[in-house]
Amino acid sequence: MSPDERSRTERPSGTAGASAGTIWKTHRVRTGSHHWEDDAPPADSGQHRKHIEPWLAALLQAEHLSLLLGSGITTAVARLADAPIVDMTARSFTCDLAGVVDRAAAESARRSGRGTPNLEDQVRAARELIGGLRIMIADDDQDGLAARARDLLARWQGALDERLQALLRGVLQTERGIETALGRQGTDADRIRRILCSFLLTFASRTATRERLHVFTTNYDRIVEHGCDLLGLRVLDRFVGRLKPVFRASRLGIDLHYNPPGIRGEPRYLEGVVRLTKLHGSIDWRQEETGAGGPRIVRAALPFAASDDHPELPEHPRDGLIVYPNPAKDIETLEYPYAELFRDLAAAACQPNAVIVVYGYGFGDDHINRVLRDMLTIPSAHLAILSYDGASGRIERFVEAAGRDEQITLLLGDHFGDLATLVEHYLPKPAIDRTTWRMVDLLNRRTPHGSGEPSSRLDESEQGGPE
Repeated sequence: MSPDERSRTERPSGTAGASAGTIWKTHRVRTGSHHWEDDAPPADSGQHRKHIEPWLAALLQAEHLSLLLGSGITTAVARLADAPIVDMTARSFTCDLAGVVDRAAAESARRSGRGTPNLEDQVRAARELIGGLRIMIADDDQDGLAARARDLLARWQGALDERLQALLRGVLQTERGIETALGRQGTDADRIRRILCSFLLTFASRTATRERLHVFTTNYDRIVEHGCDLLGLRVLDRFVGRLKPVFRASRLGIDLHYNPPGIRGEPRYLEGVVRLTKLHGSIDWRQEETGAGGPRIVRAALPFAASDDHPELPEHPRDGLIVYPNPAKDIETLEYPYAELFRDLAAAACQPNAVIVVYGYGFGDDHINRVLRDMLTIPSAHLAILSYDGASGRIERFVEAAGRDEQITLLLGDHFGDLATLVEHYLPKPAIDRTTWRMVDLLNRRTPHGSGEPSSRLDESEQGGPE
């Protein structure tokens, strides 16, 4: 949907929200008491920065802070790096019963609120068909139905492998494009690295005594992990081990501490630590069969931006590759390991004084939307939505259905949602220490109320005396 078409889309009658029944413009800002919308981008970023930056800075000081990232973050970095973007467009299979799979994919997309089916919907429908064919093979009938099912099963398994291998190659191609751009010498590479790192550090630069930032992502790529490596952030996830990390279901609240030099028995929280949960799996997650304890989830030694012929790429990804849950049925979220991943999301979101900042997520997965709606029933919780567009009206429908305008911050449009513009003009300055806050406090002390000129008087704390 084009920006003009989105700006002409009217809200459904009877929806919740203070501005129900009006038209959502292409660009929309709602930060506290500052509301603005227009089809054209703002001519001056400064008029909004003075409202947006302090409001976001206040939100980032919340007791519980989470960051939910969708494919938009990968797309934004790939565009900066002039790297190819993974094509998630649905394409019909060429096997028999392809029309049945297409109809099932369309129904799956309708239930999820996306409207148009994508590659995930088709893969899910194909897997359901393969499961049915396996059941038919088990019935040794006399009319040839099992033989027909066996032939179809072989064809559909091969077709699904080809589709998943194409996805793997597409994701790795995007990673290679970004890695190549970052490895070049020059200002362009420095700018890409600075934008990605500044974006992550804005949220991760919390004092160590506060609860750790929890990053949730629906992406299969490793852009977030690569950015954390560039920053030197330590990532905590559910995998345990060095050579072949294994996914663990325990929630022990593991953290990192250090002993200050010369002091023993008084460990302190280490700075630069974040938690990471990949809700839809990852291209380096594998399911392995074990002899005693059943299948387990491991993280393969697949490097960032690996080549297409890397030995860690699976020959038959349909059996071991852990991606594409994207459930349209609740029963799918109960399967291992996705139940643990979504429990982490619900536990982080649905608690008092929690803030979730959303960037690049299109609100097309109802299982995530349900958690966000439940979070907004807690009066002290807050949701900040930063998006390049309206996600074909899904953001508008979510906000109106939630009916919690006071708890939702909006920065929508190709101006506010552009990653470079967002980092350079609107996001708060990332700072782990208290220097920024001391500077603001000193400026406030120097400026008498009602005066635009700084005071020439320095109090004792500014002169180095006692505070």
